[in-house]
Amino acid sequence: MSAVNLISAESIKLFSTRSPWWCNLLAMVLPVGFATAAVLSWPTDVPISVTEVQMGYQFGMMLVLVMAALAVTTEYRFGTMRTTFQAVPGRSSALLAKTALVAGVAGLVGLVAALGSLGVASVLHPVSDLGLGTADELRAVLGVAPVFVFSAVIAVAVGLLVRQSAGALALLLVWPMLVEPLVSVIPTVGEHIQQWMPFVAADHFLRGERSMIADPVLSPAMALAYFAAVSVGLLAVALVVARRRDA
Repeated sequence: MSAVNLISAESIKLFSTRSPWWCNLLAMVLPVGFATAAVLSWPTDVPISVTEVQMGYQFGMMLVLVMAALAVTTEYRFGTMRTTFQAVPGRSSALLAKTALVAGVAGLVGLVAALGSLGVASVLHPVSDLGLGTADELRAVLGVAPVFVFSAVIAVAVGLLVRQSAGALALLLVWPMLVEPLVSVIPTVGEHIQQWMPFVAADHFLRGERSMIADPVLSPAMALAYFAAVSVGLLAVALVVARRRDA
């Protein structure tokens, strides 16, 4: 089966249920809503930065993680993954097609959310210069798309490894929201370890000096490369595991 046919089949499975539609819609709406709330609460005579406008990306990212994980775990739950593997005995090609589709959708959602947040802020707070004139501003807005892409890859990998929706979602939501922020409280080595947490690295890529890392080792560009490497490495492990165990 060709790659185009595989992706077409995966798109039918992905969008034949309501949960991906709701997750993607909310992933676009919530960051825009956060930007709206931030601008409305901001002093009208004080400029707001592009980075501050994009702070709501994390809400969208959480929903992208949910959407991507459910794209895998739902198939295991209802047994359609077994049918998929019977149709594509190599398994890896079907799973890569699913990953490519989910990641592509996530990237598009991230781009819409970031541009929507910027547009709303520009209208509601005209005193601010919210153009994309610097590399930091471009990264804060356009960088949301690749962060969503690699976040989706991580979620697919976790879904393949865990296979149960509740467990996968719990891990994907607790890790970036609770575990990574709390790593810094470990005595002596906490702040150093935190720099190498994947979602902290993604945040450093988007926010630069405004991220939670006080003395970064990686540049923003290298932070994105590291985040991408973690996501691809985790997916590679998940593909090996998926090929070796029963569906």
